[in-house]
Amino acid sequence: MTDKVTDLAGPGIGDYSELEKVLPADYQSLLTPRETQEALFAAKNYIEENLCKQLNLMPVTVPLIVDVESGVNDMLDRDGSRTPVEFHISNDHDKHPVDAQVVQAATKWKRMALRTFDLGPGEGLLTDMRAVRKDYFLDHDHSAYVDQWDWELSINREQRNLEFLTDVVKRIWTVLKGAENHVHDMFPQLNDDRYPRLPDELTFLHAEEILERYPDLPRKERETQILQDFPAIFIYGIGWPLADGYPHELRAADYDDWVTETVSADGQPRHGLNGDILVWNPVTRRRHELTSMGVRVDADTLLKQLELSDQQDLAEFPYHQAILKDEIPLSIGGGIGQARTYMLLLNKAHLGEVSVTVWPQILKDMCRDKGIHVLE
Repeated sequence: MTDKVTDLAGPGIGDYSELEKVLPADYQSLLTPRETQEALFAAKNYIEENLCKQLNLMPVTVPLIVDVESGVNDMLDRDGSRTPVEFHISNDHDKHPVDAQVVQAATKWKRMALRTFDLGPGEGLLTDMRAVRKDYFLDHDHSAYVDQWDWELSINREQRNLEFLTDVVKRIWTVLKGAENHVHDMFPQLNDDRYPRLPDELTFLHAEEILERYPDLPRKERETQILQDFPAIFIYGIGWPLADGYPHELRAADYDDWVTETVSADGQPRHGLNGDILVWNPVTRRRHELTSMGVRVDADTLLKQLELSDQQDLAEFPYHQAILKDEIPLSIGGGIGQARTYMLLLNKAHLGEVSVTVWPQILKDMCRDKGIHVLE
């Protein structure tokens, strides 16, 4: 059980000696640095265009910084382990100061923006989001610099169900699979037998089902095992305590709905209208998360999740009040990791091959010794 508690602490391997074992010893990029840039921007343009088509989204600008008092910043998890970068803007010799935070994600801002842009049910928005997450352990697929396609779609109350969530996930998978085909057509050298292509369809499983298969394993090991049988999965119900007393993963109380009661295909009682897409990465030979998403909380589920998380004090923030007073649309939304997606589609071993950010010297040396070209 101790391993399960540790596993909830946050992402990343957490040990560079372990990371050295994970990074492939026989790696050679299939693309040059220049080809990599051409390929990733081709994938970027394809994904943005087709996400908008599949989900009826419009591209909008998105903030990099937000006012601390707005409550709009994303806290990512409900255990308080990952906090945003904060700074004081003195402004007019501190006569009109602002205390600001760098965003960790645009989850809450997007839902407010649906109202700003007057987007009704069936209409949504897509952002090219940049963020800083300073509390990550910097390994091969976690960076302090985060780029995501953060999207949000306005819905009606009747669409707050598993069937609608599943349909949206399938549409997103169609886009990601199409992007893979697009870049492989552009760069035939990516068609390498060592690195199987993504399957045409996802396998959908509830977190409880995965726990039933591997009751003694912590989350990441359960995911690794299930991906041996199903190389691309969507895991429903992340956040609600499972049969062993632990959630599959901690989730913030104020965006995804992880408490709503649902029923599995075989009639079993379940919880949660959210989930993650995970795939098997044949280069690193590890689980690879591409996106988290879900139906967003309404007034009732927000209060319940705040109570279960012992965070009732958050209800006083403007964002939370807007939900409680039904002043912003019901919605579904998520964030798709851009660098994570490029890394997978282009058969890369490290985020640093497709994203420019800071890395510790120990990691840069490790990558150099293994033939991994990290951008600086």
